[in-house]
Amino acid sequence: MIYTARPVDILLVEDDPGDELMTREAFEEHEIANTLHVARDGQEALDFLFRRGEHVHAPRPDLVLLDLNLPRYNGHQILAKIRADAELSDLPVVILSTSSAEEDVVSSYRLFANAYVTKPTDLDEFTSAVRQIDEFFTQLARLPSRS
Repeated sequence: MIYTARPVDILLVEDDPGDELMTREAFEEHEIANTLHVARDGQEALDFLFRRGEHVHAPRPDLVLLDLNLPRYNGHQILAKIRADAELSDLPVVILSTSSAEEDVVSSYRLFANAYVTKPTDLDEFTSAVRQIDEFFTQLARLPSRS
């Protein structure tokens, strides 16, 4: 495998505390050294991405793990704003959602999501999915340089 020379910043956009905890545990269990930042609703995600308000000094994430069902702005709205912004348009975004609805999958890819993963309900499967996403995007795939 090819390993990145530096840890990467991952933005998890997730309003469910249980799913956030499972993601954190997956990082810990697999000793993932990347930095996990969390936004708990759509507005906080946009503030982090566009470095506004209390997130004015936030790093530009290297990868976004984006839930669809969020308060204030949903995942599709956030993805559309990312793709419409010249500085963020190349940011890799993985939809990580409980929805397996075909219309959500199609809508996500039409908005240029890099991948769509339906959250497994089993803890071990969820942990494995997070680990595989991390390995692919941070060890195998080449990410754009930070701006």
